[in-house]
Amino acid sequence: MRGTEPASGAAGHDEPTGGLRRTIGPGLLFFFVLGDMLGGGIYALVGEVGGVVGGAIWVPFLVAFVLASLTAAAYVELVTKYPRAAGAALYVNTAFGRPFLTFLVAFAVMCSGITSAAALARAFAGDYLVTFVDTPVQLGALALLVALAAVNLWGVKESVRVNAAFTVIEVIGVLIILTVGAMAIGEGSADLSRNLDLGGDGPPLLLVLAGSALAFYTLIGFEDSVNMAEEVRDPSRAFPRALFGAMGVAAVAYLGVTVVASAVVPTQDLATSDAPLLEVIRRGPGGVPETLFSGIALFALANGALLNLMMASRLVYGMAQEGIVPSALGRVLPGRRTPVVAITFTTALALVLAATGDLGDLADTTVLLLLVVFAFVNVSVLVLRGDEVGHDHFRAPSGAPALGAVVCVALVTQHEGATWLRAAALMTLGVVVWGIDRGIDHRTGTHTGRTS
Repeated sequence: MRGTEPASGAAGHDEPTGGLRRTIGPGLLFFFVLGDMLGGGIYALVGEVGGVVGGAIWVPFLVAFVLASLTAAAYVELVTKYPRAAGAALYVNTAFGRPFLTFLVAFAVMCSGITSAAALARAFAGDYLVTFVDTPVQLGALALLVALAAVNLWGVKESVRVNAAFTVIEVIGVLIILTVGAMAIGEGSADLSRNLDLGGDGPPLLLVLAGSALAFYTLIGFEDSVNMAEEVRDPSRAFPRALFGAMGVAAVAYLGVTVVASAVVPTQDLATSDAPLLEVIRRGPGGVPETLFSGIALFALANGALLNLMMASRLVYGMAQEGIVPSALGRVLPGRRTPVVAITFTTALALVLAATGDLGDLADTTVLLLLVVFAFVNVSVLVLRGDEVGHDHFRAPSGAPALGAVVCVALVTQHEGATWLRAAALMTLGVVVWGIDRGIDHRTGTHTGRTS
């Protein structure tokens, strides 16, 4: 479909009968994006990136921010132009009108949300949780995912309010790290020179690219947020300010935290820790209780997992509404009006992944899946530039979508074969689901054709 008519609620005021409830304003949307970005990157992946590039951890984070901004601009153009819940799948379908391609893109985004939630659940159940209780990682991760599913079913407004509260706690944690780092630098116990060390194995440019591919994971909250478009009030006005504002705040936080973490803690110790920022608290001045900071980190990781589960379930709901997957996945819970079947489905997949993968593997798989999707989204912007809609919308700077597509392809090449195999296995599952759904349509004659 080429969709020249404005989508329902395009101007941001309509609420489709029987659909999702528009309860998210600009403030809650800002905290949604910021909470999604801060949760995984700051508290879980600082050490992982350090293990790739050495002490200059801030470099790949800065590069990742610049590169992510290109694709973020493409998403803001498309979400303000087509403010509906299906996100990347809607954009690719509108641009190319190929049902199978639409399904693969949608399934890849869904899988990325689920693998990300599973990764954060694993991080939650690691060294941060051990500060309070020593439990197997799998058990702690599974318990968290079940609890978050209950919050997700409770309601989108309630879920986003939980996210806003958790995001405030995350920001407090970031401020604690920055304060401890500043005190360490002031008293001379920190080694700022480590921030100039690209000490990994290989040419510096390739090290930075590899580190940026992993750091990219920390800046993908904009993809989650566009799948909430049908629950945002006046999305054409709310998204540009909320998304770019949150990205800017997250970028400043990342750069500050990575600089002080590298200065306070030797790179090897960061790289081998499941709780890298807890190492900063342990070695830095100020006497911050480990239990206090670990509690903050647990809130941050739980928040990131919640947001990814919300995104994945809303994407499945959107696909059901577009006729891409069985309509049963689009059923909402009476009274609460939350997508109950989609939440159950995505949570079940997250439980399986959390039980079988580790943090690094799941994060890498998330990034690989999304980079492929991002390349398609950037191309979709170019294809749809001539498609006029009946309301004002954001327009990405000229050249940004094309450069964004090239960047995504370049970062894709930095992933190892094992990550490709894991992503391919998930996409094979998607092909099987597609085949089953088409078979049901053929037998019953109920295919809606809304994706063609």
